[in-house]
Amino acid sequence: MRYVTPVLIATALAVACSKMPTGPEYVVPLVSSDAKTGEPLSSTHLSGEHEVPARATEAQGQAIMKVADDLQSISFKLIASNIENIVASHIHLGPAGSNGNIVVFLYGTVPSGGGRHDGILSEGTFTKANFINDLAGHPFSDLLTAMAAGRTYVNVHTNDGVAPTNTGPGDFPGGEIRGQIIKK
Repeated sequence: MRYVTPVLIATALAVACSKMPTGPEYVVPLVSSDAKTGEPLSSTHLSGEHEVPARATEAQGQAIMKVADDLQSISFKLIASNIENIVASHIHLGPAGSNGNIVVFLYGTVPSGGGRHDGILSEGTFTKANFINDLAGHPFSDLLTAMAAGRTYVNVHTNDGVAPTNTGPGDFPGGEIRGQIIKK
């Protein structure tokens, strides 16, 4: 059963890439960094080990981003598998090993306790009009500069809706899986 998920993800990635613009491409992560040491890891998916603090979870994900030729928007696909109770996903400003502010919503916020998810979580396009917090009012180039420098990451937040929080997979409101954005 563990071999089915990579095949489904690879198929989804091939379909996703065929319908996206042709500008620079970013992947989360092809090579990512360990949250504690910053050392590169061999991973092709968002994972719990990249969260700060690291999360014990079997969940995984992949984000694919293509910058438009005019450098004023990004089209994306976000895939998450073997995960429960997703409530949101974002791009954050922050290097490996550090948490940072949300700057773009990729999914949600939706009610907690949503159950299991496997496959494409969200897809779309965003511009500087979608920037919040530290990037609100900034030019699109500020995000592109941060991405190229390895100072951005994508994570997926979960919540089962039952107190207390952070009780295990499906209940990590601060983020269950994460990966640094890198230029392909």
